[in-house]
Amino acid sequence: MATLSSSTNHDNNQKVDEKPIPHDQNVLRKHVEFFDRNHDGIIYPWETFKGFRAIGCGYLLSSAAAIFINASLSSKTRPGKFPSPLLPIEVKNIQKAKHGSDSSVYDSEGRFVPSKFEEIFKKHARTHPEALTSEELRDMLKANREPKDYSGWLASFSEWKALYVLCKDSNGLLHRETIQAVYDGSLFEKMEKEHSQKKKK
Repeated sequence: MATLSSSTNHDNNQKVDEKPIPHDQNVLRKHVEFFDRNHDGIIYPWETFKGFRAIGCGYLLSSAAAIFINASLSSKTRPGKFPSPLLPIEVKNIQKAKHGSDSSVYDSEGRFVPSKFEEIFKKHARTHPEALTSEELRDMLKANREPKDYSGWLASFSEWKALYVLCKDSNGLLHRETIQAVYDGSLFEKMEKEHSQKKKK
């Protein structure tokens, strides 16, 4: 896809600094706050689009992501409210949009679960202990599937496939540091900074 050609790929020497993630806070909220471009607690599709463009994604991928993400999460984060055609996502309720068939690294309150994060590598990182190959990632997604949870299957596949395409290194490895940075919310900011620097050259 032409839209992926502008994505940010990392080589072996470009790893994200690994820092402890607080496991008593809603870090899932921090994960999505990057897309709240005006910091008002609401994420509209055009903000999701701008967020994906900011990290180097093409117009087509950014547009598709904005529609898919906001359409999937809007009503879940606005319980008791009438559906809005603007598809807003309320950041404060993002944990309510947590889907099934995932890694369970976030619990039901959006908190980071260290043991589940470690399981990703203990169970699936067979080639390299600190990274996942494309095949290992595919096996992990299959292992996480809950029976007949088709929407969860699709959501997990979309999230991890996008992460792999955008962040794999030159050897096709998705590193532990990168995955941790997704969970703690720091990866998107780093990618935005790198993309901005490239545009200035």
